[in-house]
Amino acid sequence: MKLDVEISKKLIQSIHGLVWKGFKKGTPYRDGQNVIRDGATGNIVYMPPEAKDVSILMNNLIDWTQKMMLENEIPTPIVAALFHYQFATIHPFYDGNGRTARLLTTFILRKMGYGMKGMYSLEEYYAKNLQGYYKALTIGASHNYYGGRAEADVTPFLDYFLEGMAISFRSVRQKTQLLKALNQDRTIHFQKKKLRELRPHQKQTLSLFIKNKEVSIQEIAAHLGLKSRSTYTLVKKWIDDGFIQIENKSRKSRTYVLTKQWELLIAQELER
Repeated sequence: MKLDVEISKKLIQSIHGLVWKGFKKGTPYRDGQNVIRDGATGNIVYMPPEAKDVSILMNNLIDWTQKMMLENEIPTPIVAALFHYQFATIHPFYDGNGRTARLLTTFILRKMGYGMKGMYSLEEYYAKNLQGYYKALTIGASHNYYGGRAEADVTPFLDYFLEGMAISFRSVRQKTQLLKALNQDRTIHFQKKKLRELRPHQKQTLSLFIKNKEVSIQEIAAHLGLKSRSTYTLVKKWIDDGFIQIENKSRKSRTYVLTKQWELLIAQELER
């Protein structure tokens, strides 16, 4: 997505169409009532605003977000967090609101200079603490939007969101430090013996896996500057050695990830 695009109704509906149904054609806002239920009990945990109010509320949110981004007086992470909270509160679509909100939030952050060249993902933070995400969104005295949700104190969600950003950015710093060590002269003082024993091509490829958890054989070949056949031989050996494993088994789009053992070793190294 181009960063010079403005937040708009068309953009929001187009993103939802892509992420929810895979269509380029945008999804219209819901035209009826929907509710969010507890997956275990079936009880209603939140009732969003009525369909007749969705367009007005979304237009207000879009106008406010554009104004905040233009004035740039409130820190961008807070603007992004408030946008995310209000989007989830309005719940403009029948389904796929959470994923759309997270993508739009990431877009706002990157548009305003918090991109970090794509080296962080708030999705990882949400996935690891999904219950915390839903708990942070559960604000107000009533499960009904009109029962106080709009006037509720959103500090708990701001705390959750900003903590996620801090954790994600800290992870970027740790990854950068490790990547710098991998790219420098071979005077790398790894704590773990197995990491010290990596072959040169493995060390180079390791930096690729630190940046992108899942990679293709074409990406490995390009990263190492090798031909496909040579790369295939290396990859096969690394699978046999337990260094990497196949993630996506499709022949046309096969991808690889580090094995759990190596993921753990890298995680421990990053936490040093």
